[in-house]
Amino acid sequence: MKDLNAEEKQLLESYERDEWQSVSDHRAEADRYRKYASATYKKDKRVNIRMSEKDLTAIQKKALEEGIPYQTLISSILHKYISGRLTEKRA
Repeated sequence: MKDLNAEEKQLLESYERDEWQSVSDHRAEADRYRKYASATYKKDKRVNIRMSEKDLTAIQKKALEEGIPYQTLISSILHKYISGRLTEKRA
C-alpha cells in the first residue's frame, strides 16, 4: 500500500475503529447533502472589497494550487470562518 497522507490515515483509523455506519437510503441521504451544498454555495449577492496587492496575489496563488477560481476560495474562507470551522491561529 502506498504511503498515506494525514487525512487518509485518519480515515483509515476511523474505519478500523468501526466508527462508520451504513446508510439505509443512500439516494435520499445524497439528495439531502446536495441540497445543503446548494444552499451553502448559492451565490446571490455581490461584494466588493479592497485588499493589499500582496494578499490578493497570495490568494490567487493558493487558488491556482487548489485548482479553483480565487473568488471561490475567498468565499469558501469567509464561509468557513463565519461557521466556526476556520479559526485564528494563536501564538
